[in-house]
Amino acid sequence: MTPEEFRRHGHAVVDWVADYLDHVERYPVSSKVRPGDVRAQLPARPPSSPEPFEIVLADLDRIVVPALTHWQSPNFFAYFPANVSPPSILGELVSAGLGVNGMLWATSPACTELETHVLDWMVDLLGLPDRFSSASSGGGVIQDSASSATLCAILAARERASGGTTNRTGTTGRLVAYATAQAHSSVEKGLRIAGIGSDNLRLVDVDDSYAMDPAALARALECDVADGRVPFLVVATTGTTSSMALDPIPAIGAIARSHGLWLHVDAAMAGVAAIDPALRWLNVGLELADSYCTNPHKWLGVNFDCDTFFVADREALTGALSILPEYLRTAETGQAIDYRDWQVPLGRRFRALKLWFTLRCTGVADLQAMIRRHLALTEELTAWAREDGRFELLAPARLNLVVLALRAGDDATRELLARANATGRALFTHTVLGGRYGIRICIGGRTTERRHVQAAWSLLSELAG
Repeated sequence: MTPEEFRRHGHAVVDWVADYLDHVERYPVSSKVRPGDVRAQLPARPPSSPEPFEIVLADLDRIVVPALTHWQSPNFFAYFPANVSPPSILGELVSAGLGVNGMLWATSPACTELETHVLDWMVDLLGLPDRFSSASSGGGVIQDSASSATLCAILAARERASGGTTNRTGTTGRLVAYATAQAHSSVEKGLRIAGIGSDNLRLVDVDDSYAMDPAALARALECDVADGRVPFLVVATTGTTSSMALDPIPAIGAIARSHGLWLHVDAAMAGVAAIDPALRWLNVGLELADSYCTNPHKWLGVNFDCDTFFVADREALTGALSILPEYLRTAETGQAIDYRDWQVPLGRRFRALKLWFTLRCTGVADLQAMIRRHLALTEELTAWAREDGRFELLAPARLNLVVLALRAGDDATRELLARANATGRALFTHTVLGGRYGIRICIGGRTTERRHVQAAWSLLSELAG
């Protein structure tokens, strides 16, 4: 592909993406293809000579789009939002075009320093404690996901608890971590990867709102200490996936401090809501946290992957993750941040560009307005559900998540979900709370308006019978 061909085809691709985003509402939200349908349309072998780009682009429409779940649809209420925005897409394009690897400061100083600066912006925009700023002993880094952030927190906590010995000896058998059954699955997966193991994860009891019970945490800690175990980590969640439960960070943090535990706070979706100053109550107790993460790639219009991960003590993190072979030494080693020491992989993309583009080209006021709009729509949906005697809420409606069920029972709720999703007019997912099967309705699409929420509720109401 010549430079001129690249320019021409690039314009066509941007036009294609712009048209897709403009028309995405027209598509059924979920695909009706069956396993193997996509591969059946693809040739068994790659072409030996170049194909016209126009044919490749046409196959996007013919093969790919009909087999997509349209996460950018304003009628997508499943899982969690995964918004993109035009500025973020352009930032991603520039990142791909530059093709830099920001593993060291020396391998592209702008990649490192822009990331540090934009993460400091996020500390200010979200009202996070100053200890997470690069001007302190801590700082921020962009991970690919909250799962990676959790793993990094586990590794840092493991090394701090062992005095730095577990990376050398691999002995982790007495270490114990704590979370609730409502915490993200990445906690258990991270413990497996870190050599701690699932058996050394204690699932702490929750209260009626599905938030961690601090008294139950204290009892679990006392039992493990008495049994000769070494508690080293507690993971609290600000906005659980199933119910948007908010673990009481101040009480958990006080207990963690008294036992010398590392406190990691996972605020993957909910945390970015604090960009609205009226929602800064979400941050209460974070001054007690050793690490914290939230995902602009969920609710803030930044393309996946972009998790902002903050630590209060960067040396605890780099001490767990830093290995310095001779071929990575530079004249600036030790004088500047090398983000390879803040993550599991060595290589890293220029992710900060899409966050920087989004904040600059969208503006904070518009992002705040979007969050407020979604909260207002969630309140309205909650009111409709409460007024309909056929439905009940399985958890308190918080922020942008409603979990409801039919009073007729689990089978009726399960059937309702299947029938609603089969229409293609909206997409919902399910969870189980207190033994009850529930429908999750998460309102977070960048282009979702009242008419979309109203249509989703009408769909459920009509099919409920």
